[in-house]
Amino acid sequence: MTATKEHTRRISPALLYALLVVGTIIMAMLSVMFGSRIVAPSDVVRGLTSGASDIAASAVRTRIPRTVLGILIGAALAMAGALMQGVSRNPLADPSLLGLNTGAAFAIVIAITFFNLATPASYVWIALVGSAATAALVWAVGSIGRFGATPLKLTLAGAVLSSVLSSLTSALLLPRAQNMATYRFWEVGGISGARFNLMLPILPLFALGFIIAFAIAPSLNALALGDEMAVGLGTRLTLVRVIAWTGAVLLCSSATALAGPIGFVGLVIPHAARLLVGSDYRRIMPLCAFMGPLLLLAADVIGRVVTRPADVEVGIVTAIIGAPIFLVLIRRRKVSEV
Repeated sequence: MTATKEHTRRISPALLYALLVVGTIIMAMLSVMFGSRIVAPSDVVRGLTSGASDIAASAVRTRIPRTVLGILIGAALAMAGALMQGVSRNPLADPSLLGLNTGAAFAIVIAITFFNLATPASYVWIALVGSAATAALVWAVGSIGRFGATPLKLTLAGAVLSSVLSSLTSALLLPRAQNMATYRFWEVGGISGARFNLMLPILPLFALGFIIAFAIAPSLNALALGDEMAVGLGTRLTLVRVIAWTGAVLLCSSATALAGPIGFVGLVIPHAARLLVGSDYRRIMPLCAFMGPLLLLAADVIGRVVTRPADVEVGIVTAIIGAPIFLVLIRRRKVSEV
C-alpha cells in the first residue's frame, strides 16, 4: 500500500492519463504502419484522408479494422478482469478461471462437429452463446447452498465447470482430426481476421458492458471491504454481484467471440492499474480502458514484427509477455490487494 501511495503522489492523474492517451495513439499508429509491408507515417495520413489506391494506402485501410478491434478487445478484457476480480474478491480471477473461454470453445467445437459450421461469422455468435451460457451455469452452481453466490463458491464452480468443458472439448476433437485444424485457428486467439461487418452487430454488447463496468465501480469498492461491512454500508450484495457479473460476461463473451481466447490481459492489467492508482475501482476502470489496448496493440505489433512477413497471433504473444509481468507482480506481493 505504501508503494501505491508513493506512485500516486509521484504521478498526477492528469499526467498519467495524458501519457496513456499519447501511448495509445502511438501504438495505434504503429499497428497501422507495421505488417508484411511497412508503411511510412505519411502513408498512414494519406491512406486515412485520401482516396489513393496504391499499395501503401490499401495496406493502411486494411489494417484499420485490426487496430480498432485491438483497442476494443484490450479495453473489454482488462475491464472484465477488474470486474471479475472485484465481484469474486479473487486476485487470480479472469475469463479463463471462471470458464468463459472454455464455454465458448466447447460451443464452437459442437458447432463444427455436429453442424459443420466453419466460418468466422458463424463462430462469433456461437462463441457468444457458449460464453454466456457457461457464465449463467457457473452462477447457478455457485449459488447453490445456504449463503448463495459467495466469491469462493463462484470461483470453485468456474474452475470445476472449466475442467469439465475442457475435457468434453477434447473428447469431441480427438477422434475427429479434420475438425482440429478448423478449431485451432480460433483457439490461439487473434485479431488478424478483423472486419467491421463482424464487429458492428456486437458493438451494443460492448457498449452495455462498458457502461455497467463504470457504473458498478463504486459498489465494487464496498464489496472489497467484505460482505458484512458492505451490507452495513447499504450495499445490496446479490444485486451488485449480478450486475457486475453481467457486465463481465458481456465484455468477455463479446471479446472472446470476435478474437478467440486471449489470456493474461484480464489478469495482468487490473493489477498493474492498482499499482498506479490504488484499490479504488472508480480509478481502476478508466485506467484499464487505456492500459488494456496498449498491451494488446503492443503484443499484436510484436507478433507482426518478429516473424515478418508471417504473423504470430496476439493470443500467443500476450501469454509470452504477460506471464513474466505477472510473476513480477506476484514477487512484489501486489496480487493480494484486490
